Amino acid sequence: MFVYLSKKIAIPNNVKLNCIAWNKEEGYIAVAGTDGLLKVLKLDQAAGNGQSKGGLAAVSNLSMNQTLDGHKESVRVVTWNDAQQKLTSSDTDGVIMVWMLYKGSWYEEMTNDRKKSTVASMSWTSDGSRICIVYEDGAIIVGSVDGNRIFGKELKGTHLTGVQWSPDNRLILFALANGECHLYDNQGNFAMKLHIQCVSISGGSSSRGHRIASICWFSGRVPQSRKRPVLAICYEIGRVQIMRNENDDAPTIFDTGMRNVDAKWNHDGTVLAICGTALDTVTPPSQRDSNQVCFYSPLGRIFRTLKVPGTDITSLSWEGKSLRIAMAVDSFIYFANIRPDYIWCYFEKTVVFLNSGGSASRDSPMNVITFWNTVSNQSFLKEVEPTLCLASSSEHCVLGVECVSSNIKEIALSTLENRSNPADDRVYQLLLCNSIGTTVDSKYTDIRPCFVGINSSYVAIASQEEILIWHYHTPKSASTLHNVKARKEKRFHIDDTPTGVEMAKDLMLSSSDGHSTQRGISDPISALALSEKLLLVARESGAINEYSIANVALRNRHLMNSKVYKMAINCNSTRAAIIDHMGVMTLLDLDDNRETQLNFSRVERKDVWAVSWAKDNPLLLALMEKTRMYIFRGNDPEEPVSCSGYICTFEDLEITSVLLDDIISVGELQNSSHLIQLRVKSLRDTDDLLEHVGLEDAKQFIEDNPHPRLWRLLAESALKKLELETAENAFVRCAHYPGIKLVKRLRTIHSNELQRAEISAFYGEFEEAEKLYLDADRRDLAIELRMTLCDWFRVVQLYRMGGSGVSDQQMEIAWREIGHHFANLRSWESAREYYEKSHFLEGYMEALYHLEQFDDLEKCVDRLPEKSPLLPKLAEMLASVGMCSEAVQAHLRFGDQKAAVATCVNLRQWGEAVELAQRFQLPQVQALIAKHAAQLLQEGRLKEAIEMQRNAGRHLDAARLLSQMAEREQEKRAPLLRIKKLYVLAALLAEEHLKAVATPEIDYASGRNTLLDSIALEDAAAIERLWHCSEAYHFMLLAQRQLRFGIIHSAVITATRLRDYEDVLPPEHIYSLLALASCADRAFGTCSKAFMKLEQLGHLPEVTLQKYEELAAGIFAKYDPEDAAGERVDCYSCGVPVPDSSPSCPECNARFPACISSGKPITQPTNNIWICTTCHHCAAPTEISRHRTCPLCHSLIVSMTVEI
Repeated sequence: MFVYLSKKIAIPNNVKLNCIAWNKEEGYIAVAGTDGLLKVLKLDQAAGNGQSKGGLAAVSNLSMNQTLDGHKESVRVVTWNDAQQKLTSSDTDGVIMVWMLYKGSWYEEMTNDRKKSTVASMSWTSDGSRICIVYEDGAIIVGSVDGNRIFGKELKGTHLTGVQWSPDNRLILFALANGECHLYDNQGNFAMKLHIQCVSISGGSSSRGHRIASICWFSGRVPQSRKRPVLAICYEIGRVQIMRNENDDAPTIFDTGMRNVDAKWNHDGTVLAICGTALDTVTPPSQRDSNQVCFYSPLGRIFRTLKVPGTDITSLSWEGKSLRIAMAVDSFIYFANIRPDYIWCYFEKTVVFLNSGGSASRDSPMNVITFWNTVSNQSFLKEVEPTLCLASSSEHCVLGVECVSSNIKEIALSTLENRSNPADDRVYQLLLCNSIGTTVDSKYTDIRPCFVGINSSYVAIASQEEILIWHYHTPKSASTLHNVKARKEKRFHIDDTPTGVEMAKDLMLSSSDGHSTQRGISDPISALALSEKLLLVARESGAINEYSIANVALRNRHLMNSKVYKMAINCNSTRAAIIDHMGVMTLLDLDDNRETQLNFSRVERKDVWAVSWAKDNPLLLALMEKTRMYIFRGNDPEEPVSCSGYICTFEDLEITSVLLDDIISVGELQNSSHLIQLRVKSLRDTDDLLEHVGLEDAKQFIEDNPHPRLWRLLAESALKKLELETAENAFVRCAHYPGIKLVKRLRTIHSNELQRAEISAFYGEFEEAEKLYLDADRRDLAIELRMTLCDWFRVVQLYRMGGSGVSDQQMEIAWREIGHHFANLRSWESAREYYEKSHFLEGYMEALYHLEQFDDLEKCVDRLPEKSPLLPKLAEMLASVGMCSEAVQAHLRFGDQKAAVATCVNLRQWGEAVELAQRFQLPQVQALIAKHAAQLLQEGRLKEAIEMQRNAGRHLDAARLLSQMAEREQEKRAPLLRIKKLYVLAALLAEEHLKAVATPEIDYASGRNTLLDSIALEDAAAIERLWHCSEAYHFMLLAQRQLRFGIIHSAVITATRLRDYEDVLPPEHIYSLLALASCADRAFGTCSKAFMKLEQLGHLPEVTLQKYEELAAGIFAKYDPEDAAGERVDCYSCGVPVPDSSPSCPECNARFPACISSGKPITQPTNNIWICTTCHHCAAPTEISRHRTCPLCHSLIVSMTVEI
């Protein structure tokens, strides 16, 4: 930061000032002094007549100068209530007055007169609701903003000197005359005594040497991630202690070297200003300039020292945004301007800066960097780690950040090898960004980037003692460089002397003296500057090392008389501008050719805080001196211009500066008004000569002060006057090839009006050029101009102005281009309208697609001719929204059958894919379906594979997959009904396969068995197996249902039938059910056989078998194992009587089919039975008449016709 005195206001009658306070919200300044003086002032910026020059550069006038009458004695304390807009003052008599603003003036609102003691200090809470007043005799009063006393307290025998509220308003800190600080809560209860470490305080000491000059507790918001000190305690002897909180045992301690008087934090708590008198005992007080203000960081690092004239400085106060500071000295108010060291840079018409406050959120350590394009006024935000520095070259900028995120830090530590200090785990990153904030290259390092510089190929950073030169690569450089060796960083200590022969040898020699890599430094680095050829590194002693960049060799050492603050090197690396810590700017010659050197020893400027060399002239230098900008040509300065902007760039005799104060500190939204364009004197003079004198005088002046910009101005002026010779000569002098071509073309045009039109178009005055063309009756040239500019709306207007003579093709081209314009703007409704007018089907289709008007899009298939190249694109659009049949139609219209099939496959329309493949004889679709099914099975997507096979007409494969699903459900012990349904569904799909293979000769309805014999044996077995499994679960469910509803004998018959399905159902389940049903039916013979089967199951556990044996023993101990006599029927084959429950004849082994409704055997299957037309299973007519659907396959019973 840089500070300089800017204004001085004298108080009438030489009244000595005691204190000053600056209202943070509205800018009112309250000053108080002896004889009851209390004034309220306000500085307002005068409205400028011309361009804005920034807040600090604008003339400030006193818009208010009101004296407040009421105090009789010397006023010692004034304090603002910023939240409530009230002023509180107190004098030596103990009179306290509260002032309020009413209709633009300040009036007394309330008064309190204790008359017992003098007020030592007053402090408002941060929200302005309460005030704490302390008296010298130890009295404490806490009151509300409306004047009510909250509580009062007397500290007997205690001399109080100051008071401050904690930031959260929970605690009150009191300063005692003996140097102690006591903390009380907001109800007046003692909390603790502050631990003072900067001075030694004895218990009964009341020495003035330990008197506290000021206590200042920053009440603003401090991010939790930063934890910087906020409580400053300043002693008169010069000792200062800054604590993070009231319990901080490791505070920042330093000595100011002066008798401290007052201290204040700036608006964000990053700078502590301490005013006082220098402790100089040698110089007499009348001769020395002893008043000064020192600016410190919260960690005690001094930023700047400001000398203030006068005898006795008594108080200071910051402006609301900390861009100015006011000081009360004797009977004067001094104002100083603050030039903060913003983290910012400028390149490619883009201002890059760290946002005010820096953090993305209060507790986040991340910073937000803004990339503001000054041409388009667009801003791009980039969130990065805590940012330490920023610099830019012509095309890129580099950010130096500290890695604090644990994951990023871990990655960084893993990439760094041979770190200089392994004990220190702090890691930093360099981010190379383009103008929209995109990172194009990066590098991790353990060198803290305190200083940074960048040119077109290298980034140089420096800590306090080490320097790193990094050769970065960008996509542009990578594409132009071939066979480039792996890039190597160049790192060395400031005390090393690199020779440039070989970096490794230099480092080896420097470290071979027995010193460790981590070396101490007594003369740290203070500044760095980098050009295309040179690197300058300055040290606090004033020494400047000059290195060549290409081979990193120490070329020279220069010595300055003071500590260097900033440096800048000109465009050809021959001179450097040096600013020391006192703001004195001098020039340093870097050129080895002594014959070409100028004498720069007499160029010295004071109070300089910024410099910038011209990019195209090594002799032009712009510098900021207080609020004035000077431009030097060699040794000679031009007339200064008032400005407070930060210099962005100096190019083409024009300086661009930006009002960073308004953007960053004040927080205004950046716009074009924050940019200031200033022109050098030669450019202004050339404009005046061309405007008021003539071309010859202007030409002579430009020859004396040559610059390409001036020659271009002369050429433009000559062209406007149609003096082609002068214009051509000027274009040649500035090497402007397009201008030379223009002059050559103008010589072929014989009409002055057309020449002027060409000139206007060349300089961007298109409206004037068009007017000239039309006046010359050359509408064709006007149309051609607008076509070149892509202003197709104007082209259409010009076409219509001409009436007839415009072809439909020309209008269609114009409509089409307008459609392109709206399409680029994503205004698809307007684009569709113009594309339709122009009959441009490709754009029309795209507009319909984006408008989701798919019905109209479908109609485009018929509008396009066959084999049109737009048909595949249209098919792709239709397929992307699932319109398969329409997409297929488009592909077929184009003649691409393979693409049509591929579309069906992609949209899972397998049936249509197979149909197309068969129609166009594309066998590869079957292989594609099989491959896709295998992939689905591999991914475990069995259901999707089944659906795909079914849709593709591969019913038997789908049935096999359904059988697998049923087996999985069986393993999961799923409900039996679910397993039955899966098997039935699989069997029905298998029947669909049979229908598909049927031929006219072998009909499915009448010749199903013949079809089964004609297909592959494996397929036939699979189909029969599916129905077998379906029957097993069907009869198991039927038997359980019959048993539950008390149809016991039928349950026994059905359970007996289950013995044929031991290959499907668990035998234990079958015989357990049979034993249960037969026992209930008192058919103990059948029950005995079932138990015998259960006891023979070897896979059952021994305990289960034992239980079965015990259960059987218990049953058959009471009942004989015999069945009751049942009904008998004759076998349809051999005529032998058999039991009605027997599934087959014991004599001839003839099988009796089961009724799927009752489970009973149909002993006469040759006549009088019903057969399902879907599953081909039979049932007794008396049983099936109770059903509307088949009990097994659940197909609708259409006819109850009995099959004979």
